Amino acid sequence: MNTLPDSDKVFAGSIPQIYDEYLVPLIFEPYAIDLAARVVARAPRRVLEVAAGTGVVTRHLAAGLPADASLVATDLNQPMLDRGAAVGTSRAVEWRQADALQLPFADAAFDAVVCQFGVMFFPDKARAFAEARRVLRPGGVFLFNVWDRIEDNEFAMTVTDELAKMYPGDPPRFMARIPHGYHAAAAIERDLALGGFQQRPDIHTVTARSRAASPDIPAIAYCQGTPLRSEIEARGTVTLEAATRAATQALANRFGSSAVDGKIQALVVSAAA
Repeated sequence: MNTLPDSDKVFAGSIPQIYDEYLVPLIFEPYAIDLAARVVARAPRRVLEVAAGTGVVTRHLAAGLPADASLVATDLNQPMLDRGAAVGTSRAVEWRQADALQLPFADAAFDAVVCQFGVMFFPDKARAFAEARRVLRPGGVFLFNVWDRIEDNEFAMTVTDELAKMYPGDPPRFMARIPHGYHAAAAIERDLALGGFQQRPDIHTVTARSRAASPDIPAIAYCQGTPLRSEIEARGTVTLEAATRAATQALANRFGSSAVDGKIQALVVSAAA
């Protein structure tokens, strides 16, 4: 089984609030709308969301699903769920801390399992996929998305490149290593097959735009609202504030000093049980 450093998996402290206020509107919202719409179109009665984070997809699912459909939102990190529950949803949602590699649900309990930008963090993806398959009823669907390569995600690439200049001997590579490190279709298909999904999945590339009122917003989002923060702070040679300022300047140099607009790209995967 592959393992991840704890710093790659922990979203705690001030990260959940910064994540929700900065990253969600910056990069997650358009894909949440897309993924929730794909789920709602299938008219499931029982939906499980894994790696729900602060609930951006959860909120769209809650708004789109019929009132009598059940929705359970889970995440490994309780602080992220606490933030999601505090923001709230338009209807009742069961928020529950759970490990995607060991789901606390019965076999065939759900019509759909959905995951937005979470599978990249699973230390054993085939095992997590097997758990998704186990809790799906026959004919159910596993819908998830993953970021495409970092070169197709301009803000993340710009921040990563700038930080590499600040730490030439030991560059922080969290963004390239984890969020943008699982995009090869062959690897996704292999892991789904190992997890028991016998049909070849549908994989679609979805391109969108990431926009912010100023370059400091994506700089704060990436440097302070993700586990990249832990990598910066662990190095200790440059303060988090200085790293954020440098990222802001790099983004301003490339995209302008006022409103910024960059390409983002992801893969959307649909696997039938």
